[in-house]
Amino acid sequence: MPKWIIFTGGVLSGLGKGIASASVGMLLSSKYRVVPVKCDGYLNVDPGTMNPVEHGEVFVLEDGGEVDMDFGHYERFIGVNCKSEWNLTMGKVFDRIRKKERRGDYLGKTVQYVPHVTNLIKEWWFEIAKKENAEVMLIEIGGTTGDIENELFLEAARQLKNEVGEKNIMYTHLTYVPVPFGVNEQKSKPTQQSINLLRQRGITPDLIIGRCSEILTDNIKEKIAVFCNVKKEAVITGLDVDNIYKIPLVFEKENISKIISKKLRLKVKPKLKKWKELVENTINTEKNVNIAICGKYTGLEDSCASIVEALKHSGAHLKYEVNIFFIETSKLSSMKKLEDMDGVIIPGGFGERGTNGKIEVIKYCRETNKPLLGICYGLQMAVVEFSRNVCELKNANSTEIDKKTENPVIDILPEQKEITEKGGTMRLGSYPAILKKNTKTHELYKNINVSERHRHRFEVNPIFHRVIENNGFIISGMSPNKKLAEFIEFKYHRYFIGCQGHPELKSSLLKPAPLFYGLVKAAIQ
Repeated sequence: MPKWIIFTGGVLSGLGKGIASASVGMLLSSKYRVVPVKCDGYLNVDPGTMNPVEHGEVFVLEDGGEVDMDFGHYERFIGVNCKSEWNLTMGKVFDRIRKKERRGDYLGKTVQYVPHVTNLIKEWWFEIAKKENAEVMLIEIGGTTGDIENELFLEAARQLKNEVGEKNIMYTHLTYVPVPFGVNEQKSKPTQQSINLLRQRGITPDLIIGRCSEILTDNIKEKIAVFCNVKKEAVITGLDVDNIYKIPLVFEKENISKIISKKLRLKVKPKLKKWKELVENTINTEKNVNIAICGKYTGLEDSCASIVEALKHSGAHLKYEVNIFFIETSKLSSMKKLEDMDGVIIPGGFGERGTNGKIEVIKYCRETNKPLLGICYGLQMAVVEFSRNVCELKNANSTEIDKKTENPVIDILPEQKEITEKGGTMRLGSYPAILKKNTKTHELYKNINVSERHRHRFEVNPIFHRVIENNGFIISGMSPNKKLAEFIEFKYHRYFIGCQGHPELKSSLLKPAPLFYGLVKAAIQ
């Protein structure tokens, strides 16, 4: 019988339930098999077609699943490769219900939210727990208590206690404790009201995490405990921090392991020595390096969340603080902003907007020997720039931007053109590559056989492989069938590398992504 920890949130969105649940998972993972599940109330099947400015980045899993960005936190903190079925959206749930009804599984009964939908949600959770042999199940319910979208997930979570027993389940609620300007006093009323909404749904939390700009006082903890019917020691601080990797350390200082151990009868003994050392590497340093992320969607940091984290991981290992600057390429008029940058990243993306700016940034970095890492679309734009300005291929372009270009150096492959359903035309998930020896890429990965996760439709056109290599580009990594360019680098540059995959998705604090580590190291040098 696995133990179950349910995470809910209140007062407002964006409080950090994902990071909180990932941090708890991290503390438990040194001894137990932890499986995280995220329940989202939206009716999309997955976030793959959602605007990243509205929803944050799409996180791609090894199995090709496009899931909520909280899965990035789960993987980075817990050290587990998540699966797409661990992300329940209400779109997926209703799709299953509809198919079961059409098959006649309900034997002519009226299909209702309760019990049919809630039963299906619980069955889904139990299936995952059994299949993964989970010892601890972390269930994060997205949204805010009181939202109509997550009511069925909350009801399923309430019912779960009756099926697994009180000793095997723990309800954790993340809330907000503001300190209003001019008052300078921690206020508990939003928390009281949030917990009241949760209790109306039949759930009384066993642990309350109060998100606050300062450590919660004994007085406020006692007040929350009295009004919310919990013990004072079960009210802890979710402190605002400048580095999310401090959160497990903050939680542990607030005795969260003891609270969980007591409630669920577990022996929680976190291993934090290396983690703490790496966090301190970026706190206690006066050394810093400037990295620019140049693309579109830069108005919201969440749209590049995994890239930001991968840079922080590399900085921690190199004992440097990485200062990150976002530059919107659709509005870029000169390269002046790049003069003070030590390194540049061209991230992934879709569509024509901002591409001219990206190409100009790439040209500037190539000509000035400034370290550059091109990711996915960034690799493709590097090939376009090189083809135009070095290979002298007139109007070289991607057919995503110009379908009639006379030199389609980036093109969609014939076998993908016949698939029209959204997401279907993309290469999604983990794909292998074979690296060329004596290249910077091979030197960084320290292996010939590697894999990265992909999310794209277009490829470097094999027809042009020879011409770009003859002019100084090295295709440093190829697909096993030697057809697709997975990695490129410029031989006459100290660090100019492109990756068709997304190496940021596999980076973690304990093991930074090689290409990001290489970029930050080159930027420091």
